[in-house]
Amino acid sequence: MSDLPAIYRFICELEDEVLDYKQFQQIFEENLHNPNWLYVLAEDETEGIGFISLHTHKLLHHNGLVAEIQEFYTSKKSRGKGVGRLLMNYVINSAQSQNVKSIEVTSNKKRAENIKVYESLGFKLTHNKFTL
Repeated sequence: MSDLPAIYRFICELEDEVLDYKQFQQIFEENLHNPNWLYVLAEDETEGIGFISLHTHKLLHHNGLVAEIQEFYTSKKSRGKGVGRLLMNYVINSAQSQNVKSIEVTSNKKRAENIKVYESLGFKLTHNKFTL
């Protein structure tokens, strides 16, 4: 739980929104106890510098287990230093060890710079996502 404040800051910055901390904490704790969730915090000697989450679930249209990268953040000071690539490779390896049918990542259109990172890791742009 000592990682929660750093992860909360990262997600608020990622979403450009101040989220309700108590509700965030409740969701975080629930997901920590769910084996379908993986949270990874990258740290340097003094603080958290990146975060990624992976959710696995069985989907009918894939006829099997699918992994989805849900949140992905690196601190401004760590960008361009390979932290994001390390986090991505870690969850990709974790997903592949579970024999998933697919690994998916969705990126907000305002984060266009992430597309090159995903493509460099082998991801292909195959879908459009619509939200209400």
